[in-house]
Amino acid sequence: MDTAQAALWVVIMLVALALAFDFMNGFHDAANSIATVVSTGVLKPTQAVLFAAFFNFVAIFVFHLSVAATVGKGIVQPGIVDTHVVFGALLGAITWNVITWYYGIPSSSSHALIGGIVGAVIAKAGASVLIASGILKTVVFILVSPLLGFTLGSLMMVGVAHIFRRTRPLKVDKWFRRLQLVSAGAYSLGHGGNDAQKTIGIIWLLLIATGYLGVEEKSPPGWVVVSCYLAIGLGTMFGGWRIVKTMGQKITKLKPVGGFCAETGGALTLFLATTLGIPVSTTHTITGAIVGVGSTQRASAVRWGVAGNIVWAWVLTIPASAFVAAMAYWLSFNVF
Repeated sequence: MDTAQAALWVVIMLVALALAFDFMNGFHDAANSIATVVSTGVLKPTQAVLFAAFFNFVAIFVFHLSVAATVGKGIVQPGIVDTHVVFGALLGAITWNVITWYYGIPSSSSHALIGGIVGAVIAKAGASVLIASGILKTVVFILVSPLLGFTLGSLMMVGVAHIFRRTRPLKVDKWFRRLQLVSAGAYSLGHGGNDAQKTIGIIWLLLIATGYLGVEEKSPPGWVVVSCYLAIGLGTMFGGWRIVKTMGQKITKLKPVGGFCAETGGALTLFLATTLGIPVSTTHTITGAIVGVGSTQRASAVRWGVAGNIVWAWVLTIPASAFVAAMAYWLSFNVF
């Protein structure tokens, strides 16, 4: 096998690893899309994952590739990334995803990937080659997305409670069981639109680094886009059941009206972030919205201990995945 063939096989294997990460992203974050609609009893688990997977893929026709452009061109300076960096970034993100999935902790696949890229790049060339604006807006939205989800979820809950204050609870429940299908679909659309694009971005980065695409290219090949949306949809179909219980019941107990408000608040946050090209955490967003809905009832309705454990996972995600990515980069560089 000559050098060109060997290089091609390396690219193919890294693309496969990226798609495996995307599948795991859907698998890991499926709970975010379906936890509320399952826990309120509106859909059975099997129906919910098929429903969410469909809207994950449909997002391909709705959103521009703004998030993919941020990941592919807005995190690190051109010319720094190579196959070792991409391998380290993916391994760091996948390792953190597996650990948090095993323990049933809703963490961010998105920030694990960003942390992986940062860790591998720093291991290669230091922090000076990172693009500050891309890193900054990602880090800022670690706080903004759950706060915005919290605010929108709680405001919607207060508004709905005021509008339907004289309506019989059974009638409200009946209406919102139907409306929750709309909100769950919208949230899954936002989930697919933001999360699939992160993997599109890392493959785009890989193709530029290996010379298969020029830096001036404004979008990746169509096969990259379709493959990533399919992978996240399939991951969602297989679902992350360990996390569903945490998201749907352990933080606060939800009824259909609360599920609708949380999903709608989360969906609006995701639509805004995706339009602005900011890779955000669907986990952070829906958790903030669920806590916002629960807090409108009374402070004790939220299990703050569980929410606190989730926040600790958020804080650790980027540094933990960055550390593993740096080690993986060093191993790849020295062995291969």
